[in-house]
Amino acid sequence: MLVPLLIMLREGIEAALIVGIIASYLKQTGRGQWMPAVWLGVFLAAAVALLVGGGLEWMAAEFPQKQQELFEGVIGLLAVVMLSFMVIWMRKMARSLKAELQGSLDHALAGSHHQTLALVAMVFFAVAREGLETVFFLLAIFQQSEGYGAPLGALIGLLGAIAVGVALYRGSLKLNLSQFFRWTGLFILVVAAGILANSVRALHEAGVWNTLQAVVFDVSETLPMDGPVGSVLAGMFGYQDAPTVSVLGAWALYLVVALTLFFMPGTHKKPVPSTSTVTQH
Repeated sequence: MLVPLLIMLREGIEAALIVGIIASYLKQTGRGQWMPAVWLGVFLAAAVALLVGGGLEWMAAEFPQKQQELFEGVIGLLAVVMLSFMVIWMRKMARSLKAELQGSLDHALAGSHHQTLALVAMVFFAVAREGLETVFFLLAIFQQSEGYGAPLGALIGLLGAIAVGVALYRGSLKLNLSQFFRWTGLFILVVAAGILANSVRALHEAGVWNTLQAVVFDVSETLPMDGPVGSVLAGMFGYQDAPTVSVLGAWALYLVVALTLFFMPGTHKKPVPSTSTVTQH
C-alpha cells in the first residue's frame, strides 16, 4: 500500500506542479480566459491514462498463465525505463522547469491560428507523460501485489496529490519541492530495482530468459517471502528469498547505474526569456 501511495503522491504532485505553473503564468499575464483549454488538456490526458491502464489490465486478465508472466515482465521493464528516465530528468531539470513551461506556453499562444488547439495539445502532452508513466508503474506494482491494498494506496496518494496541488497553488502550503523530489526519487529508484528483479524472474517463468539461473543464496527458512516481514519487503522492494544470478545481478547493476546518473551533477541551461505578448482570436 505504501509504495503505490508514494508513487501516486509524487507523480500527482509533479503533474499538479506543471498545471499550477501554467495556471499561475496565465493569471499573471492576464490570460486567464485560456484556463478552460488547460482543463480540457488535463481531462484528455487523464482519460487517456485511464483508458491505457484499463485496457492493459483487461488484456492481461485474458492471457493464459505463461503469457501473463511474459506480460508482467514486459510491463515491469517498461515501467522501470519510463520511471528511471523521468526521475533522473526531473532531478536534472527541476530548476529550469518553470522557465521551459512558460516558454512553451508563450510559443503555443504566439500564433494567430489554432491557439486553443496548441494550448490543449501542450497541456495534454505535459500531463499525459506523467499519467502514462504512473500507469505503467502502478500496473507493475498491482501485478506483483495481492488484495486491495495497492489500489487503495494509489487512490489515497492521488487524493493527497490533489490536496497538495491545490494548497501549493493557493499559497497555503510551503513545500521544499527540491528535497521532496530528491527523496521520493531515490525511493522510486529502489522500488524500480525490485520491479526489474521481479521482471527478470517473470521472463524466466515465461520461458524467455533462461540464462544465469543459479541460486546465489537461499534464506527462505529465516526470511521467507510469504512471511510477515518478507511479504512487506517483497511488496515494497521486490525482495526474493532465493534470488538467482540474473535476478540479483539485474537488481545490483540497475542501482549502480541509476544512482550514479541520479547523483551526477546536471548541466542546467539558462532559462530563455519568454514573451507575454500574444495575439488572441
